[in-house]
Amino acid sequence: MLNTAFVIGNPDLCIGCRTCEIACVLAHTEKKLGTEAIKDVPFVPRLSVVKTEDISVPIQCRQCEDAPCAEACPEKAIVQREQTIYVLANKCVGCKNCLMACPIGAVYLTRVEENPCQKTAYKCDLCIETPEGPQCIKKCPTKALSLVLPESITSSIKAKRTNAVRNA
Repeated sequence: MLNTAFVIGNPDLCIGCRTCEIACVLAHTEKKLGTEAIKDVPFVPRLSVVKTEDISVPIQCRQCEDAPCAEACPEKAIVQREQTIYVLANKCVGCKNCLMACPIGAVYLTRVEENPCQKTAYKCDLCIETPEGPQCIKKCPTKALSLVLPESITSSIKAKRTNAVRNA
């Protein structure tokens, strides 16, 4: 059984407004919107809206069951925590192995605030530190984002197999 959840975007509903990116940045800072301190927050969302002439959709970590990024990390700085694949920034050495291993390009590198010469990996963590959950989903004006839970994947697979047997 799968044991991770992930956020998926619906390109039919996404308008490319990047509200999800802003919500992500704000969810991962302790500085408050509407204060002078917000100007110092680096804009490093943990997802990226991809836009073409015909389509737009956010790309973010699929919280892979086998987590190639975690397997590639020599420092074991990427671990499963609750229902997410999580980067332990204090263990990350910025080697970029996880970036190369990610099949969808959803792992990024950013400077460490305390030491600008050092870099660390970061990726969607499903806003694990936020009680309300993924802020990109909550703030999306068109409801283009949704949370896929392990239980729904398992039941969907079971239903497809049952239908395949019935139709055989």
